[in-house]
Formats: sequence, structure tokens, C-alpha cells
Amino acid sequence: MKEIPIEQISQLLETVADKLPRLAHELMQALYSEEAGRQMGRAVGHMYKELTEAGIPKEDALRMACDYMDTLKSIAKVLRE
Repeated sequence: MKEIPIEQISQLLETVADKLPRLAHELMQALYSEEAGRQMGRAVGHMYKELTEAGIPKEDALRMACDYMDTLKSIAKVLRE
């Protein structure tokens, strides 16, 4: 029967507990910073532009761009929680 490496597991959990809050904070900053907002706006605007230039009717392109933005917001919400 194999022995469970309790000391190694304990060290791993301590490392995760130490680094996870900082990682979560940095992720939130990346998602909700002013720059992140600008990038999201550019991405959604670019998508709309590409769709309309490809011949998609403006109403459909707008709906698709809104759906894309909603998807990005949903991902950010899941990560926040």
C-alpha cells in the first residue's frame, strides 16, 4: 500500500492558499480595469465592423455584437464569483 505524502500535500496547499488571492486580484484587475474596458469596446466594435463589411445586415450585426459583449461579461462574472 502506498503512503500518502501528507507533508507534500500540506506544502502544496499552503502555496496555493498563498498565491490564489493575488492571482484572483490580478485577474479582476485585468477584467475590470479602464484598459480592459477599452479593449472590450474595441473588440466588440471591431466585430460589428467586420460583420457589416462582410454583408451582414446592420441589425443582425448589432445583435451579434451585443451577444458577444454579453458573453464576455458572463465570463467575467463567473470569474469574479
